Amino acid sequence: MDSTSPAAPTPYGTPDAPRLAVRGEAHLEVDPEIARIGITVSARGTDRRDALNDLTRRNTAVLDLVKTYGDAVEKLETGSFSISPELTKHGRGERVRAYHGRVHTTAELTDFTALGELTTRLADLDLTRIEGPWWALRHDSPTHRAARQQAVREAVQRAREYAEALGTGLAALVELADIGADSAPVPGYGMPAGGMRAAAYGGAADFAEEAAPLDLEPQRQHVYAQVNARFTMTPPDLRP
Repeated sequence: MDSTSPAAPTPYGTPDAPRLAVRGEAHLEVDPEIARIGITVSARGTDRRDALNDLTRRNTAVLDLVKTYGDAVEKLETGSFSISPELTKHGRGERVRAYHGRVHTTAELTDFTALGELTTRLADLDLTRIEGPWWALRHDSPTHRAARQQAVREAVQRAREYAEALGTGLAALVELADIGADSAPVPGYGMPAGGMRAAAYGGAADFAEEAAPLDLEPQRQHVYAQVNARFTMTPPDLRP
């Protein structure tokens, strides 16, 4: 081995440079930034083309209604479409009894007052099912950054307290490892974060006769962050 090569770092430090390993944690509770609802439109008919036309008409009515809320709707996406035959259970041959069609759409809103009104109006539409809302933070929410920074500050503070208990101080940061910082998963993108469910399978009513908008209480979001940190300390004087 070349005598000029630097010595490999020791995993547990040395008497001249003791190492200190700590964990920093943060937990923030904040209001949600967005709410997502799932909208499923259905149609059924004995004729395939009629079922498809009804499905198209109802889906268009849903999309048009959601779009009337303008900037309150941040995202509107169609997730799936299906139309399938229902076969008779009796008889020698396979005969189609009816056709079933479905379109699933996801809407993401930032205005929670508009959310209550929209869900009520959607539930009044013919053969339309509403699921949600699921509350969440945006992926780039500054809350995530705040939690990570708080976890780092806690790790430094904890390490200082340990060092002070030994009558010494921190010398250098050796390692900082992010071991997780995120909020509760979000619906459609993870687990549901609590919410209401509503379904309507009757005829649509005039808006003037609709039920009052739902009063929805946003669910507080929990954001967690954890880091592992390793420091070197100035050698403490452990003599009695």
